[in-house]
Amino acid sequence: MTMSVPERKSGSEGKEEESEDESEILEESPCGRWQKRKEQVSQGNVPGVESASLAMDTEEGVEVVWNEVLFLDKKVFKAQEEKIKEMFENLMQVEHPNIVKFHKYWLDMKESQARVIFITEYMSSGSLKQFLKKTKKNHKTMNVKAWKRWCTQILSALSYLHSCDPPIIHGNLTCDTIFIQHNGLIKIGSVWHRLFVNVFPDASVHSKGRQHRDEQRNLHFFAPEYGAGEDGYAIDIFSFGICALEMAVLEIQANGDSAVSKEAIVNAGQSLEDPLMREFTQSCLHHDSKLRPTAHDLLFHRVLFEVHSLKLLAAHCLINNQYLLPENCVEEKTKSFDPNAVMAEIKHEDRQGVQLKYSHVSPLELDKFLEDVKNGIYPLMNFASTRPHPVPRALSLSQEQVETVKTPTPEPQETETRKVVQMHCNLESNEEGTKTHLSLFLKMDDKLHRQLSCDILPTDTSKDLASELVHYAFINEEDSEKVAGFLENAIKQHRVRALASGSTQ
Repeated sequence: MTMSVPERKSGSEGKEEESEDESEILEESPCGRWQKRKEQVSQGNVPGVESASLAMDTEEGVEVVWNEVLFLDKKVFKAQEEKIKEMFENLMQVEHPNIVKFHKYWLDMKESQARVIFITEYMSSGSLKQFLKKTKKNHKTMNVKAWKRWCTQILSALSYLHSCDPPIIHGNLTCDTIFIQHNGLIKIGSVWHRLFVNVFPDASVHSKGRQHRDEQRNLHFFAPEYGAGEDGYAIDIFSFGICALEMAVLEIQANGDSAVSKEAIVNAGQSLEDPLMREFTQSCLHHDSKLRPTAHDLLFHRVLFEVHSLKLLAAHCLINNQYLLPENCVEEKTKSFDPNAVMAEIKHEDRQGVQLKYSHVSPLELDKFLEDVKNGIYPLMNFASTRPHPVPRALSLSQEQVETVKTPTPEPQETETRKVVQMHCNLESNEEGTKTHLSLFLKMDDKLHRQLSCDILPTDTSKDLASELVHYAFINEEDSEKVAGFLENAIKQHRVRALASGSTQ
């Protein structure tokens, strides 16, 4: 008998083969949209999740995380099935720019076991803990402006969760479950941690969560009352306080492998030079949970007011009505201004006034600020956040879930959620003035833009035309009203200009 020896591959060939192995498709969702790969990922410890793998969203062309919860005892699953469905349907309603997105879920029933599979957003840039380690390794200190922006984003997400009905307590907020993207956007992961602990009764499902709770390096993130029957949102505020402190000092030193001591936390707090930062973090770390402020209150702390409220409100108004404005509107508008012109003046009777000129404002800085606002880095915090409303189960079933329903029911139509971010309208009349050609271009947030055109007769009313075009645009209800109003106004203005032009000839 002869035995062949496999040929040794070069390092680059080996890496390519390894990469191909990791990208191998292991499983598909019932609808075919989600494709599970071999590569395992870590997106924050979640109780009950047996595995978290990289997957591909074939519709959007982006990577996501494929999470699995395994029930070896089918009877246990059946007893909790309704609770599990309700929990996941509630998670589907969580929508915030600073929270890792929960996309879909479905049930996989086998003879001997059951699986719950859910898809979440993939955070490729890594955790806040990893970023802080790199910063410290490069002998750099934390930028105060970045610290303020991060705190504001985390608190905005916590304020949103705590204002839900019923409130969502995170319960596992650490620098490992907070993620930072390349554009500076912060996202909180593992939001479903506490819900999982409450819903999954089986001890084996809890084990990972308890192990993570007991990990020495993360023990200091948990409030003294953690695990007690009546703990509430204050446990998240305590955890946030530790995160804010670690962000400021880059790392709270521990003695070897042991837990971070109370003394080390106190020393880290006292090392902060800014008294407002010290007061801010200490208020979150009160031993008495009743003395800790709410996330909403912390958003109004003096240390976080980096941007004037009026400027922030103006930026959000601009972003929300972006469809009315051309691209690079700030840059184009500022070109027409005289840099030495006075745009505002503050007069004083007893002393010289202050003049604000256009040259004092950088168009590049304004564009960057607007981009940051659009990405959620400066959330509008002086208004109540929108609460997720529970929806009837029949309306929230996904294609995967419909397959698990025993009684045949018609599949619900998907609600259009994509938004119009910009719109352009062009109207051209023929020489005789008997017909006008209208072209409408809608720029969508998913980059799958819409373009429609039609011919208008003088007898057509602007309102009916606008309604008909919007009907064929297939956009969400809120945007439909905006587009219809925009079109109606554009048609009226065109006809007014045409009449004026005709009267002067």
